[in-house]
Amino acid sequence: MTRILLLGGTTEASALARRLADEGRGAVFSYAGRTDAPVSQPLPTRIGGFGGVAGLARYIVDHAITHVVDATHPFAAQMSRNAVDACAQTGTPLIALERPAWQAQAGDNWTHVGDIAGAVDALPDQPAQVFLAIGKQNLDAFATKPQHRYLLRLVDPGPVPLPQAHIVIARGPFDVTGDKALMQSHAITHIVAKNAGGTGAQAKLTAARDLHLPVILIDRPALPARRVAGSVAEVMVWLDHQATERGV
Repeated sequence: MTRILLLGGTTEASALARRLADEGRGAVFSYAGRTDAPVSQPLPTRIGGFGGVAGLARYIVDHAITHVVDATHPFAAQMSRNAVDACAQTGTPLIALERPAWQAQAGDNWTHVGDIAGAVDALPDQPAQVFLAIGKQNLDAFATKPQHRYLLRLVDPGPVPLPQAHIVIARGPFDVTGDKALMQSHAITHIVAKNAGGTGAQAKLTAARDLHLPVILIDRPALPARRVAGSVAEVMVWLDHQATERGV
């Protein structure tokens, strides 16, 4: 019997969860628990970490997981690495549902950096108005440049380690008109973003292009080799092929 562990937290993960539920597939949806009110899913849901590679491997065995789909955020690198190692240890088939990375278009003014530290270094020394569109996990690093005024768009309210910060509580997807208005109302001069890909957060890049604003774009972290699908349909084909091979 097929039992799928879906590591989620993205729009694509939610779309796959709906497809699995509609087809009556045995599956459980796992959230990392980084937001206070995660989106409700049509599958049985667990929230929280597994306890590293060993904990994830134990969960796979204890819950008779036959397939793992990693549909986490492209920057949830540790979870993705753990999934590769745990599936290798347990002999469990793994596929990643991964959004294509964003590509620069005519009119874009992007500076690519390798990590958060690179993004901090790429900001100017003189005071600027920075739209820091990276979530809440890596804000501490930007405290080394307290001269800037930071605009933060977060899912959950809470304290931040930046002395000059304005917080907007909102959950995507966002649109270009709204993002342009947001940037203009805060006189934004620079945008810092992670190259997450997808459509839900792309509006800020289009808005930056329209407003001729520079973007500091953090490249995705390197991950171990793994099978990757670019769509829900590809994942479903893979699951069906796996079931045929197993004689299910």
